[in-house]
Amino acid sequence: MGRRNRNSIRKERIIMLTSSVLVLTALTVTGVFVRRNNNAEKEDYVVDFEAIEKSDTLTAENMMSGEELDTLFAEVGTDDLDYDPSFQEANSQNVENTEDRLTAKKGIKKENKLDKDAEDERAETDTEREISIKSEDTIKEKDKQQEPEKDKKKEAEEQAEGMFDESVDTAKTIEEEETAEAISTTVQPTLDFKEEDNLVWPIVGDVLINYSMDQTVFFPTLQQYKYNPAIVIAANQGESITAAADGRVTSVSYDPTIGNMVVMDLGNGYELTYGQLENITVSEGSYVTVGDGIGTVASPTKYYSVEGTNVYFKLTKDGEPVNPMTKLQ
Repeated sequence: MGRRNRNSIRKERIIMLTSSVLVLTALTVTGVFVRRNNNAEKEDYVVDFEAIEKSDTLTAENMMSGEELDTLFAEVGTDDLDYDPSFQEANSQNVENTEDRLTAKKGIKKENKLDKDAEDERAETDTEREISIKSEDTIKEKDKQQEPEKDKKKEAEEQAEGMFDESVDTAKTIEEEETAEAISTTVQPTLDFKEEDNLVWPIVGDVLINYSMDQTVFFPTLQQYKYNPAIVIAANQGESITAAADGRVTSVSYDPTIGNMVVMDLGNGYELTYGQLENITVSEGSYVTVGDGIGTVASPTKYYSVEGTNVYFKLTKDGEPVNPMTKLQ
């Protein structure tokens, strides 16, 4: 039993020693291999200046000079090559890309940019101008299309106004009379009606009620007797009434008894009053001559409804009534 145990121990020792030797041998081999690799990597990072100098010498000997390059490109031609003879590479002997050349190129680029900006501005201006012209043409076309409608609307409004405004029918006549009035006003004749002067009839017609200031006369509408400082002349509505003498219009007014009336100054204190008028064509301050129209006959007021359509005609001297029949021819 003892021998067997000692044999077993020996075997174990031999195995342990053998294992240790193998491990040490493996570690040694590994270390040697790693060291060699490190030395090889270091050698890769070492710069060989002598080789570089030799390489530069060979390169310089093999490179062409600038003149040889110019000759070569002259023989080949510049039609198929994008080559600028005035610009050489940086490593050549004829270097010409100086600061002046760079400045010139920058100036050219700047000018090209400015030209492009100017062209863009002109294009925008032309576009805006075209848009403005098109807008104006569109507005003009719309105005042309709306003009007939506006004219029709205006005519309709004028016709509607004419239906309710009696003065529309006589507007032309009024303008003509105002022209005559303006001419007569500029003349401003001297008014000098004398006692021996005569009047002309303002309208042709019978005397319905005669002048009477010394005794009363009968008024059919009023059914009473009263004094009459004028004469009442029968007429047809719408007939023209003319001036009985030269004079200046001093008043155009309305009276409930005789309706619309015109008072004219004849000079020397004489005045004429025309009543029962409409469409009066004279105004205050205007001068008229004998025979000029002053208006038309209106429908009678309620105070003369029985007598019928008439013209009220009165003559005064310094405010006192004068029988106009003594002056009428």
